[in-house]
Amino acid sequence: MAQGFRSTRKGVTARFEDAEKELLRKLFADVAQALAPEEPAAQDPLERMLGMSGESSAPEDSALRRLASSDPERAAEFRRYTERGLRESKIGVLKRAALALEAEPVRLDAEQAQAFGRALNDVRLVLADRLGIQDAADAERVGQYDDWSAIEDVETYMSLLYNFVSWLQETLMEALLRDLPPE
Repeated sequence: MAQGFRSTRKGVTARFEDAEKELLRKLFADVAQALAPEEPAAQDPLERMLGMSGESSAPEDSALRRLASSDPERAAEFRRYTERGLRESKIGVLKRAALALEAEPVRLDAEQAQAFGRALNDVRLVLADRLGIQDAADAERVGQYDDWSAIEDVETYMSLLYNFVSWLQETLMEALLRDLPPE
């Protein structure tokens, strides 16, 4: 069973079973695949360099919209200029997090830990969208699942995934907070 992140002299450290590492790699890869730009890079060299897209519309997938911005007007205004770069940045963070899982134990410096936290957050946002988590009551409904041997359906499985990723992110944030200098 996973041992959550903790702050050590060598960095933020966690231990995972092989199956847990594979599960996290799969989650990171699934979100990265969903984020892959749908259209090819712009042909204009300046647009390509700036990461601009052609006429870009909001993603149909609500989870992808949730990853971008909660303000539809702002998202629409800046999508053409930022969407491709944002997607590519998030994909890079997800791949970096998956790569960090190669070590045993997983040991992250401050920069790697922040990237890993962003990857976990993106996975949580996608799972939350798929589970329909909109408020505290929804979160409480999902939070009741804690027994991996009692998986009955896809919602139960996704709820367990959400709870595992949430716990892992919480231990990571607590470890990072412990490393902050006292005020």
